[in-house]
Amino acid sequence: MSNNEFIIREIQQKDNAALAKVVRNVILEMGAPTVGTAYEDKATDQLFETYQKERAIYFVLEHDQKVVGGAGIAQLDNFDGNVCELQKMYFLPEARGKGLGSKMITICLEKAKEFGFESCYLETLPYMKDAVKLYKKNGFQNLDKAMGNTCHYSCDVWMIKEL
Repeated sequence: MSNNEFIIREIQQKDNAALAKVVRNVILEMGAPTVGTAYEDKATDQLFETYQKERAIYFVLEHDQKVVGGAGIAQLDNFDGNVCELQKMYFLPEARGKGLGSKMITICLEKAKEFGFESCYLETLPYMKDAVKLYKKNGFQNLDKAMGNTCHYSCDVWMIKEL
């Protein structure tokens, strides 16, 4: 495999610190709030452990042995229903605009279907315009209100896609 390829693989414990940095750097870069977002989640520092549960998985985007992004799927918190959430999808600038976001979403949604989920929910921020465009392009539709309770009260764009 040539060195300049981006690799999508399952998370390993050694990825935790690098991923936490990616998540927080992107949130700061976007000028997003550090409260009521993934910035302050304890899970952000322990992504490997967070996804060691049933019907949950997290994928890492790697380039030249460097973690440059990631995204995961898990049951939507505090929601009674067969709905998963696309979680903590963050890419550093060097990973954007290359079709990798759509590729990552496709891989996550295939896994969600395998896990037997019926639909996939996500929350994001209005100023993450490229992200919102990407989700729409991949078949997500806007919702009028939040589903479940993710504790991310600063995220006020809610979207869903039937699987």
